Amino acid sequence: MHTASAAFLATIPSPDRGVWYLGPIPIRAYALCIIAGIVVAIWWGERRWQQRGGSKGAIIDIAVWAVPFGLVGGRLYHVTTDWWRYFGAGKDPVKALYIWDGGLGIWGAIALGALGAWIGCRRKGIPLPAMADAVAPGIIVAQAMGRIGNYFNQELYGAHTTLPWGLEIYQRFDPNNPTIPDQGPNGVAFGDIPLPESPVHPTFLYELIWNLLIAALLVWADRRFKLGHGRVFALYVSGYTLGRFWIELMRTDDATHVLGLRVNVWTSIIVFLLGLAYFVLARKRGPREDPELLRTEPPEPDDETGDTVESDDTVKTDSATKSDSATKTDGGE
Repeated sequence: MHTASAAFLATIPSPDRGVWYLGPIPIRAYALCIIAGIVVAIWWGERRWQQRGGSKGAIIDIAVWAVPFGLVGGRLYHVTTDWWRYFGAGKDPVKALYIWDGGLGIWGAIALGALGAWIGCRRKGIPLPAMADAVAPGIIVAQAMGRIGNYFNQELYGAHTTLPWGLEIYQRFDPNNPTIPDQGPNGVAFGDIPLPESPVHPTFLYELIWNLLIAALLVWADRRFKLGHGRVFALYVSGYTLGRFWIELMRTDDATHVLGLRVNVWTSIIVFLLGLAYFVLARKRGPREDPELLRTEPPEPDDETGDTVESDDTVKTDSATKSDSATKTDGGE
């Protein structure tokens, strides 16, 4: 008994469930983590945008387009690459729509989210690369927060390990019938019965920590080198995929394989190379964008009169025009 207790204390326990109920309303940890991540990404992106000279509220307006596009893209990628989970004999295709049960592919979320952001930027008249640089650190922090949802869902873990930070995973059951196993997000662990491979590598935790480190790198590099023209976002893409590559190789959950490797491993390699190439090539575009290009609101009115404040150049131009007009009037034709 003493040995068993010592072994338990040397590991990380899993939550007994990922869903709670307020009456008939389910409260899902995964959904809460995704929502909290989106809020943080928008809040931080808005602050960074204004610090770079952008207009107040621009990131919030663009997020109205980017967030729904990103959620749809993330789900489409997951369903496309893991189609066998939802289609075929004995499967329920309707569950492909159950985004609250987990299953968002970051690659699809970034791709369609970028499309939504492009639409928002076009409507606001601001450059997409500059906006992407502002939101990049917040996006990867949001991804880190989303991994906490995987912890509650007891998913995305690796092989068995004897390391002190090994994760205990438990047998979960149907909450309405404890005799029926249910390892899905709706299952509940009764009695904390460990699965045979437990404890395992907490790969979701590895990715969470890696993402936070990359966020810190982005902030430092942006301040140190005044990156612009999408280079912060490219650094985010390269840094994230570099970590995702080795973390993905550690995972043991079911996944689609191509040429002996998980499809996300191949995606990480390709996207890493694309991000690195853009980071290098975009350097030729020169220094960071002029803050004036990032502002979309009209000139601020004068505090006393309420009239629009004119710049010195406007005043000089108007004066010159009036003088020239007077000269023509006096001389006559």
